[in-house]
Amino acid sequence: MPGIVGIITTKPREQAVRELAQMIKALCHESFYTSGTWVDEELGVYVGWVAQQGASSERMPLRSKRDGVVLIFSGEEFSGTETVTRRKEQSHQIEGEGLEYLVHLYEEDTVHFFARLNGTFQGMLADRVLGTATLFNDRYGMQRTYYYQANDGFYFAAEAKAILQVRPETRKADMRGIGEFISCGCVLENRSLFQGIQVLPAGSAWAFRKGALEQKDLYFKEKEWEEQPRLDAETYYRNLRDVFSETLPRYFGGKQRLGMSLTGGLDTRMILAWHQPAPQSLPCYSFGGMFRDSQDVMLSRKVAAACQQALQLIPVGSEFLAQFARCAERTVYLSDGCVDVSHSPDLFVNERARQIAPVRLTGNYGGEVLRRVRAFKPVMPVTDLFCPEVLSQIQTAQDTYDAQIHIHPLSFAVFRQAPWHHYGLRALEQTQLSVRSPYLDNNFVRTVFQAPDSTCRNNDICLRLIGEGNPDLLKIRTDRGYGGNSGRGATAILQEYLEFTAKAEYAYDYGMPQSVARVDHFLKPLHIERLFLGRHKFYHFRVWYRDALSNYLRDVLLDSRTLSRPYWDRRRLEEIVNSHCKGNRNYTTAIHKVLTLELVHRLLIDRPAGLLPDSAETVAEVNVAPTL
Repeated sequence: MPGIVGIITTKPREQAVRELAQMIKALCHESFYTSGTWVDEELGVYVGWVAQQGASSERMPLRSKRDGVVLIFSGEEFSGTETVTRRKEQSHQIEGEGLEYLVHLYEEDTVHFFARLNGTFQGMLADRVLGTATLFNDRYGMQRTYYYQANDGFYFAAEAKAILQVRPETRKADMRGIGEFISCGCVLENRSLFQGIQVLPAGSAWAFRKGALEQKDLYFKEKEWEEQPRLDAETYYRNLRDVFSETLPRYFGGKQRLGMSLTGGLDTRMILAWHQPAPQSLPCYSFGGMFRDSQDVMLSRKVAAACQQALQLIPVGSEFLAQFARCAERTVYLSDGCVDVSHSPDLFVNERARQIAPVRLTGNYGGEVLRRVRAFKPVMPVTDLFCPEVLSQIQTAQDTYDAQIHIHPLSFAVFRQAPWHHYGLRALEQTQLSVRSPYLDNNFVRTVFQAPDSTCRNNDICLRLIGEGNPDLLKIRTDRGYGGNSGRGATAILQEYLEFTAKAEYAYDYGMPQSVARVDHFLKPLHIERLFLGRHKFYHFRVWYRDALSNYLRDVLLDSRTLSRPYWDRRRLEEIVNSHCKGNRNYTTAIHKVLTLELVHRLLIDRPAGLLPDSAETVAEVNVAPTL
């Protein structure tokens, strides 16, 4: 995704500049990206950036009037403080246009500058008076910064592939990271999938002097929010409502056109209830499947209509299946393997969402913050597929996860789950457009840390916010049956029905037991899946792998290169692929993991340094077989 790259070193300028150019090239994925560089040989700083055209971080670097401070900033900043507002007024800037005020903010308060920033970002700040360069990121670590510390320099980048391009010794798989990815779907703590490449801790401000790392500081610690006094339920609600209503307008600012992705849930509805856009002023869209209108689509239409906004449907069907090879491989490549191929539909729909608006506002993280939803946990894979070393690392991943969950539940949600589990999808989406969510706003999250436990156990706070902001939106029930005009008895029945259809769809897709898969194989001509699929999800990989994508699976997973990898048993992998494509077994999740790891090797590890994949290149072609 767009971001910064750089080298802090004392090596010769010519060599450092050449490597910097290679790193920038590794991040230039799209024609609508721009890039640039800034060098200070005396400080030993060689930094570059890649940004989307029109984004607030496009015009870099930012300089102070006395030219003693230079800032390279990537991401978005929503502080909204009185100082920032005053500085923008003095600079004749409109709220949300340009980031020049950040340099002035630093000059006014160098000690607390990083702690005053609000958003998801990364950057490099050079202070020539102090003789330092500081690498920093946001307090959640959502604008991820990879780094590699070599004897001749410190390398950092928004994407690991930039470091892989210039440091060939890192082009090896990290086995602990592999085990965590297979078990948890993400790499935990501050590791990566690549040997020697780590992730900058959240809330970091690492200072360098004369080309060497001098000090590793954290400008923010979780206890600052955890140790706030708890509030009673009513005081907490009033504070949350006030902070939400005051914060929300900042996320609709800026010069770029903004669109909103709608679902049938609570979190996007809370935003619309309090933003209250003028009629036909906010482009809205939802993602649809190939069998029927899902709950998200049906309810998004009602929500958009109640707010007098137009809704566009972005379908995932035969066009996506025909492009699966491209989407799957770019998903793995663009995200550095941080998400598996099951998120390839997300790349597909976000490419199309950009055509509607280059900025996307979402309700992401609302459930995790307000209701402390735990979105991932370790899962034991098909044990006889993987080799003993991988199984050992999978068990280590379980132990690591268990050690991490014994903290404040909201701290786990925003400081562990968000940057580990949610990061990959966000990074993928950010390659196509700028993604915003008010639910990671510093003021909002800090307020939620004061919530009494009782308010985090249900949806009452969310429903009350919707009803107070826009009563008409509360009359529309959610995809799980909350809200609406039905009586208590009818609501309970509806909730049971929707819960059943959600579980049934999962059972007929990812979660189908092997015994049921055998029966389903014999009943395939009846197309029983059509009764359940598409009611809640717009992707259906079990049947896609079995039917439309079976040729691609065989071409890639039964290839000699794949079968010879040290992670799995060759014969068992052949059996898994053939039986799933035949339809009498369900190995959807295992196929996701194996296919993703194979693409990580082909696209990121095995590919010769300096050779970047062409956007039209695929490791195998998709010949779409008949589907349901």
